[in-house]
Amino acid sequence: MTTISDSSSYVEALAQNAKAAFEASQLLPSSVRETALKIIADELQNNKTSILDANQLDLHDAQQEVDAGRMSKPMLGRLDLGKPGKWDQMLNGVTDVARLPDPTGIVSYASELDDNLELYRVSCPIGVLLVIFEARPEVVVNIAALAIKSGNAAILKGGKESNRTTTELAKAISEGLKQASLPPTYIQTVQTRAQVSALLELDQYIDLVIPRGSNELVRNIQSNTRIPVMGHADGLCHVYLHQDADPDKAKRVVLDSKIDYPSACNAAETLLVHKSLLHFLWIDIAYALCEAGVQLFCDENTLSVLPRSIHRKHPDSIVRATEESYRTEHLDLKLSVKSMSSSEDSIKHYGPYSTCSPQCNISECDIGICKFKFDAVIVLAALFRKGTSEANVCANVSPILTDYFPYGTKTKVRSAPGNGHVRFPRRLQCLESIKGKVRGHNEAPKLEVGLNAFNPLKPPLSGKIEEKRVNLKRSNL
Repeated sequence: MTTISDSSSYVEALAQNAKAAFEASQLLPSSVRETALKIIADELQNNKTSILDANQLDLHDAQQEVDAGRMSKPMLGRLDLGKPGKWDQMLNGVTDVARLPDPTGIVSYASELDDNLELYRVSCPIGVLLVIFEARPEVVVNIAALAIKSGNAAILKGGKESNRTTTELAKAISEGLKQASLPPTYIQTVQTRAQVSALLELDQYIDLVIPRGSNELVRNIQSNTRIPVMGHADGLCHVYLHQDADPDKAKRVVLDSKIDYPSACNAAETLLVHKSLLHFLWIDIAYALCEAGVQLFCDENTLSVLPRSIHRKHPDSIVRATEESYRTEHLDLKLSVKSMSSSEDSIKHYGPYSTCSPQCNISECDIGICKFKFDAVIVLAALFRKGTSEANVCANVSPILTDYFPYGTKTKVRSAPGNGHVRFPRRLQCLESIKGKVRGHNEAPKLEVGLNAFNPLKPPLSGKIEEKRVNLKRSNL
């Protein structure tokens, strides 16, 4: 793993080397990549002390930035690699990815185009990835693991706030690559914005850009490159309390969705409360949120019912909401709140404010077997219908669960949903493309001209081809 200067010639050389490393790696068996990941996991564990020491230095400098008002507390929290469970989660992600089936060379479709002429659709790596992210140093390891397993080369740019940590992580990854005989330029890092700006112009070498971070970062990348960008800028997650919500369950879900990991892109940012709940359940939840240190941005209806006692005890925790409050991704212990007259109102609210991010609905209606009461589940029926724009919808569980570990995807590229073809937590398979492969057998097929050439109505996956699809060795393709 290498880092080079801001010179445009050096940056272009880095991209060229990444492309060359990618092409060379395509000739290696998948077992080499799996071995590299196992060695990288060992190297990370062996160097845990030096990595966490570097992380403490980054945290010390970051705390000074927070004290000076130049960095937010949520970003400081994202820097901490020593949080309980975070190191083990990162390390387990590498070993879990190593154990996943090889995603390359998988035949997903086969068809007999004509006598002695067969078509196969086969998965293949994308090429060279440029991944740009902020703050979280463990993303270096996450993306490196996914890139290696999926057969892609990668250039990584982390936040300047975690330079010491990412440097130490890079050393462990570099050592793992060397021991596994992968090209040393297979995974590389850069550290400056000038390098990123230069790389964004090199569409002849870089095949996909993946930004992970703030709205501002993603939109800036999308506006300054010709390279395809897998990005989604906003993450406005809603929790809707339906009138038949179970009080205990509702309280647990709301609290968990906001305070478990407030800086995550799938944490709740807006709470919608049915008007029938304002005088009891909402007040109970508001007390609990304020006790947990959450600042509430309330509309007139949710604000007016709060008793004076909560204002006296938490004078800075209750704020009158503005229109902008419902468009804001707080990424902090802050929550916008709004009352709803009906389920239809909540659907209308989702319209202008939805970013296709996870939506949670708390209700006791049985959505699994569709035993709906007429009005009580309009919102649930709408969110679970096939045409919904949300990539993830939840019933009675926190949207925090719409992530890679609960979904069994081990680690992720990012979980921003969007409306593109790559949704869900973006994981290993999202770093694969497809290629068509056509095979002939001895005789050259007759090339007919016109609409009947290579009859498209021939059934795909006929018996002969299906048997080959199942038993075919990747080396034969």
